[in-house]
Amino acid sequence: MGRPAKFAADQILDAAAALAAEGGHEAVTVTAIAARLGAPSGSVYHRYGSRDLLLAHLWIRAVRRFQEGFLIAAREPDLARAVRAAASHVAGWAAEHPDEARLLLAHNLAELRERWPSELGEELEGLNTAVASALRDLAARLPGQALERVTFALVDVPVAAVRRHVLAGRPVPESAVRLAETAALAVVLESDL
Repeated sequence: MGRPAKFAADQILDAAAALAAEGGHEAVTVTAIAARLGAPSGSVYHRYGSRDLLLAHLWIRAVRRFQEGFLIAAREPDLARAVRAAASHVAGWAAEHPDEARLLLAHNLAELRERWPSELGEELEGLNTAVASALRDLAARLPGQALERVTFALVDVPVAAVRRHVLAGRPVPESAVRLAETAALAVVLESDL
């Protein structure tokens, strides 16, 4: 029977996130993570076999944390409230979690499938399944072919509202969150199909 792990996966990922926030992805090395934790590098390698695997898990964790609130917002029974809450969540989450938002904006799923360890294939494949389903459910509440409109309103609009702030390392202003909400609602409820 092996020894219990001294450092939890989240502790290692938190250290990696802090390093990325301070110095970009180049600063995230197993040696730097171990030093931040006060652990031998072997402890990090034992949990994550490579730097790429660790970065992949960090990205996946950020995606899942973001998606939790989005899915709750999208389940709101009133369509207008659901749209406002979902758009507000996208922009508001980026404002509250700028380091994780920067990480998410730095990579896209297609790129990650090609670069990151193959053992994550299934996890990466199903990562956006629940969000895609929530967008389809919202679109089904509207007449016509509304999926493109709902996706634009609840993904593209709020991301555009915060992207320049997040990538520049500036705080996301509350006005960006409100504008994302207002614009998303206008796009979804627009009657000219």
